[in-house]
Amino acid sequence: MKITVLFDGKCGVCSKEISFYKRLSPLCKFIWQDVNTINSKEKYNIELHAALKHLHVIENENVFIGVDAFARIWKNIKYFKFLSFLIQLPLIYSLAKHFYNIFAEYRFKRLKHCQILEKETL
Repeated sequence: MKITVLFDGKCGVCSKEISFYKRLSPLCKFIWQDVNTINSKEKYNIELHAALKHLHVIENENVFIGVDAFARIWKNIKYFKFLSFLIQLPLIYSLAKHFYNIFAEYRFKRLKHCQILEKETL
């Protein structure tokens, strides 16, 4: 079963990071989906706003968001398995989740395409 990764392809940081993972990951393991090119609501029942704000991973019909999504990706890439284990340790997990949410909010508020969507949904 393939793992689907939903990411913001219009974000420079996100695109570079996903490109890096693509180079390291097994070819048959992941489906990489730029949420700007699909209807995430229709296809995965995930609102575009949420998909742009946080990385999402879908594995066996389970949805992982943010730090949990990164942990799922890392668990399936040879050189990152230890990082997946490490990030799930209680104290590290809490800190990573806190800082990821701060970064996600900061990034979302500064990207023009995210702000256009934010204004449309108000």
